[in-house]
Parts: sequence; C-alpha cells; structure tokens
Amino acid sequence: MKKLLVYGGIVVVLFAALAIVTSMKSQQASEGNPFGKERLDPSTIKQLDDPLYQNIILPDELQASLENGEDKTIYFYSPTCPACQQTSPVLVPTAEEIGVNLELLNVLEFEEAWADFGINVTPTVIHFENGEEESRLESSQTKEEYEQWLSERADSAS
Repeated sequence: MKKLLVYGGIVVVLFAALAIVTSMKSQQASEGNPFGKERLDPSTIKQLDDPLYQNIILPDELQASLENGEDKTIYFYSPTCPACQQTSPVLVPTAEEIGVNLELLNVLEFEEAWADFGINVTPTVIHFENGEEESRLESSQTKEEYEQWLSERADSAS
C-alpha cells in the first residue's frame, strides 16, 4: 500500500512539474509579442516568427485609424483556420507585389473583432476608405481574384 502511495505521489509531482514547465514555456514565447498580451494561443505563438504574419494591427489601432478617416486594407484571419493557412501564402505576397499595405488582425486573439467588424467567416479582407468599409472579400479566393481586388483598391488609393 505504501508503494502505491509513493508511486502515486511521484506521478502527481511529475504532472505538476510538466504543467509548470509548459506554462512557463508558453509565457516566455509570448513575451514581447506584437499582440500586447501576456498569454497567446499556441497556434498564434507558432506564427510569431513567420514572415507572412508580421504586419499585425491591433483592434484599438484599427479603430483609431478608422476614426481618423484613414484608408486601410485589413486581413482578418485565425491561425487555427485551415482556409487562412492556405490563403496567407497567396494573399500576403500578392498584396506586397501590388503595393497594398495589407495589415493582419488575428480574430483568435481578439474575438471582439468578429462582432465589431461583422466578420462572418475567415479569411476576410476588408478595404476601408475614409474610415468606412468600401469593399470586402470573404472566404478563400484564387490568386487572380486577389490580384484583381487588390489592384482595384490600390488604383483607388492613388
């Protein structure tokens, strides 16, 4: 009986140590992140060094820009969304090629964006002119569709 208690105690201590190490590792990975949050979802942490996910905008920054009447093109995505994982390698470089400053808003980390911006599905790209929504694309599109849509937005900004 004593052996069972000893082994049970060892198992409990090991699980506790594992939980602490995992929590510390996650917290270290989250430090200094562009999201300004202490804790990030593990799928967001995986994207922190990915060049496709560097031009991040926070909801407060976006709201302030829109209140100032600025033009913005925003890609609303979730790191857990399979369609977003397929879209980002197409959309982000296409926007760069065309010269559109595509900023990314992570709806997994900022769930209020779903309601605040009427997001129904990810991926969604919205172009704002003078602080107001001008156009949006929902769901995955082809490279050609993104090129055409982004080119029209770039032309109107010129």
